[in-house]
Amino acid sequence: MNATSSVILNHDEINHKIRRIAFQIYESNVYETEVILAGIDRNGYIFAEKLKTILEDISEIHPVLCKVSIDKKHPQNNIKTSLTPEEYENKSLVLVDDVLNSGTTLIYGVKHFLDVPLKRFKTAVLINRNHKKYPIKADFKGISLSTSLHEHVNVVLDGDTFEATLE
Repeated sequence: MNATSSVILNHDEINHKIRRIAFQIYESNVYETEVILAGIDRNGYIFAEKLKTILEDISEIHPVLCKVSIDKKHPQNNIKTSLTPEEYENKSLVLVDDVLNSGTTLIYGVKHFLDVPLKRFKTAVLINRNHKKYPIKADFKGISLSTSLHEHVNVVLDGDTFEATLE
């Protein structure tokens, strides 16, 4: 962390938010036997892995991970997923990312999954920044944060210590 950064969420707070979101996903899917956790590559996928671990501990739901690869600079490019459409068809799916900023990445991820019939479709983010260009919302969110457009949120979810900072 540099001198112009401030901690938004520390390790314990991030763990608490992840656990709370896992419970919300469980409550929303209490009658399901399987839920697809589609994590947007890098931090969204790491976040989805952590949600999966907690869901396995707190419920009988079988969470299935799906890695979603989106070119964040050119999100209209082809999106790749680690599961085939047949593997998530007619299932409950949660699209997971670490930060919802402008909504560009999430809206293109939503668009990709809308080509296949789903039983239920929700979104989960750790930090919602409230700078949306698109009509997208997070169904499950750890924290909502009003920031200026010039500020950057940095989330570290790998390693021994998790942290979210505002730079």
